[in-house]
Amino acid sequence: MRVYCKECGQRGRITKTNQLSSAVADLYCQCTDAECGHSWVATLSFAHTLSPSAKTTNQLVLSLMGSLTPEGRQLVLRGMSGR
Repeated sequence: MRVYCKECGQRGRITKTNQLSSAVADLYCQCTDAECGHSWVATLSFAHTLSPSAKTTNQLVLSLMGSLTPEGRQLVLRGMSGR
């Protein structure tokens, strides 16, 4: 991830990260231009999912399959195999 100084436009360096939650972090930044010397805090946050995790999806499928009757499981498996 790249950050840029809002004062001079040069690239900045992230010197420290303070994780506030699993979805939000404060980034402590410094301008790489020694003449500028600007330092700032930026906030990085999670916005939304574009594609769900395969791990989460697999867990959901296993949970749903486990709640089916044996006949229901067989019906789903037959449908998945195309028979």
